[in-house]
Amino acid sequence: MALSLPGSGTDAPGRLWPAGLAALDLLAAERSRLAPWLAVALGAGVLAYFGLPEEPSPALAWLAPPLVALALLAATRRPLLGWVLGLVAAALLGFAAVALGATRQPPMPDLPRGATIVSGRIAAVELLPEGRRVTLEAPSLDGGAPLARRLRIRLKAGDPAAPRPGDQIRLRALVRPPAPPTYPGAWDFQRAAWFSGLGGSGFAIGRAEVVPAGQGVPVLAALRTGIEARVAVALPGAAGAVAQALLTGGQSAIPAADLAAMRDSGLAHLLSVSGLHIAIVMGVSFASLRLLLALVPCLALRLPVKAVAAVAALGVGGLYMLLTGGAVPMQRSFAMAALATLALLTGRRALSLRAWALAVAAVLLVQPDAVLGASFQMSFAAVLALIAGWEWLRPRLPRAAGGGARWQRRLALAGFGIAATSVLAGAATTPFGLYHFGRLQLYGVAANALAVPLTSVLVMPAGMAAVALMPFGLEALALLPMGWGVEAVLAVARWVAGWPGAAMAVPPIPAWGLGLCAFGLLWLCLWGSAWRLAGVPLLALGLLSGAWQRPPDLLVSADAKLIGLWAGEGLAVQRLSGASGLTRENWLRLFAVTRAEALPRQGDVAEGRIACTAGACLLDPGAGRPRAVLLRGDPPAEACARAAVVVSAEPVRGRCAAQVIDRFAVWRNGAHAVWLEPGGVRVVSDRAARGRRPWVPPVPVPRGLPSTDPPAPVE
Repeated sequence: MALSLPGSGTDAPGRLWPAGLAALDLLAAERSRLAPWLAVALGAGVLAYFGLPEEPSPALAWLAPPLVALALLAATRRPLLGWVLGLVAAALLGFAAVALGATRQPPMPDLPRGATIVSGRIAAVELLPEGRRVTLEAPSLDGGAPLARRLRIRLKAGDPAAPRPGDQIRLRALVRPPAPPTYPGAWDFQRAAWFSGLGGSGFAIGRAEVVPAGQGVPVLAALRTGIEARVAVALPGAAGAVAQALLTGGQSAIPAADLAAMRDSGLAHLLSVSGLHIAIVMGVSFASLRLLLALVPCLALRLPVKAVAAVAALGVGGLYMLLTGGAVPMQRSFAMAALATLALLTGRRALSLRAWALAVAAVLLVQPDAVLGASFQMSFAAVLALIAGWEWLRPRLPRAAGGGARWQRRLALAGFGIAATSVLAGAATTPFGLYHFGRLQLYGVAANALAVPLTSVLVMPAGMAAVALMPFGLEALALLPMGWGVEAVLAVARWVAGWPGAAMAVPPIPAWGLGLCAFGLLWLCLWGSAWRLAGVPLLALGLLSGAWQRPPDLLVSADAKLIGLWAGEGLAVQRLSGASGLTRENWLRLFAVTRAEALPRQGDVAEGRIACTAGACLLDPGAGRPRAVLLRGDPPAEACARAAVVVSAEPVRGRCAAQVIDRFAVWRNGAHAVWLEPGGVRVVSDRAARGRRPWVPPVPVPRGLPSTDPPAPVE
């Protein structure tokens, strides 16, 4: 008998009942694919924490354990109910993990505004194209108490000091806290520093005094520094810098031009040690050790050679992860390598969606804030697409072995595999590249088809041999061919980057568009039946979301030394002395332009939308929208009468009916973005965009006055 709503004359619940049963049938058919969604829910809980405007109550974290227990209990009797409860429990677990992690971080230090004497123990040394950069743990300023956070200091170019990890160092430097976002909604450097333990960075203004460590030298850091030094001696220049990046994970020494070529050609992933590199390291280790054991009959007959070689290769992979700094891609790669080794030992499939999900969960529980970074997102998206793509392709590909298969067929399949891998990984990472970098690499497949085999066959094996030969002082024998391979990879990168339209600047997609893309990709890859195709329109809508995202008409940096006016087809910028180059680069990326025009002293710019005189610039967007004035010397009273918003790099004193964004406004609330809309002016400050979070500094107050809680942010 059909159910009906009282008095409605319809049987809406009765119509919904079959739909619910159909959904349950679909979930039952996908039973083997339900578990990976728990890792997705874990990440969603982490993202929910970062989306809040202020810190949540700590009591929410205590809801996770009982809900996890309830989900496990329900799963024993009602698997689908247990799965649904598990999704909620996993989300709460992710939320609790990041919330508790945020509260355990030490507060940011109050750094001096002028030069200070910095002393401390060196935790890491990075080689730069010109000089070195050191990271200090427990540093002290002017002989004061040690800080709870690390400092990163760039030494003077040409400083003869050769510091090593574990040494004590003393130098005079200018140190600044982590920079705020370059515009409202941009990447939050202060949030990243809060979770990483960094308290500030700066540069030396005098030579460093180094006291060599007597004992307690960090083994891995010293090993990393030693390898970099030997590689730099044997391979000077860009080839040596890239070789160092592949062996130790440090990219700071690579020249900017070569970094740009690798990025524009779609080969930047080769510099970030991750799945490809650890697969080569472990594969070479496994094959070499298995061959050596097989050559010794007494061992080959008594030991499970394959299992011993697999465990040893995993150990080499773990050492490689620690040596390269344990970045998120390496954590993901090693977690999946460990699961693949376990599967090999137990006779199970090495790579699966469940292994991917376990790696996601492991990284999120250890470092939950990583979910916001491009490294985490692009790494796991690429692996997900590769697993799901090859799962779909495998039964449809012809077999390369058996039945008299010829070498031409095997070569064709290998070439197809390289191309398919590049296409799958490139397509999966495109939305994240658009969101974080605003660039499209059009020829990545061609570049990877040439560079990846070189890296796999020559560069990485030669690098492993070089590390093995270093204790004997014979590393040059292997570093020389490694350098040949690296030079070939750089040549490919420069060649492909020079092709027309190799890297296109496109407007970044908004956060909600990235969310649609991510969910569409997960839906497409994690399900197995036909309803997975519903993820395709979600992906398409997310990729097109930039069409609904209008850039701001006006931007003011956090120090008011950069003020940008968008003229519809070009960005015009007022730049004062000392303005941040990084802020300017991020603005160009936001507007998808390659250069910005300087505002002239007088005359019209950009088809008359911006009219400048010696004392002010007027931005008139037309179409019934309000106007904005950039003061450059005119009396504020005149500007207040001409426009709805007044912007100035100097304080605008006195009363003004218009919205005012001046030096005091950005000092209090950070960078500002302004949209001139037919309904009025919309102003968003950085403080309003980020809310009241532990990593957001409190509203500054003039010296001598007590600090207060931040007022309601500007909207």
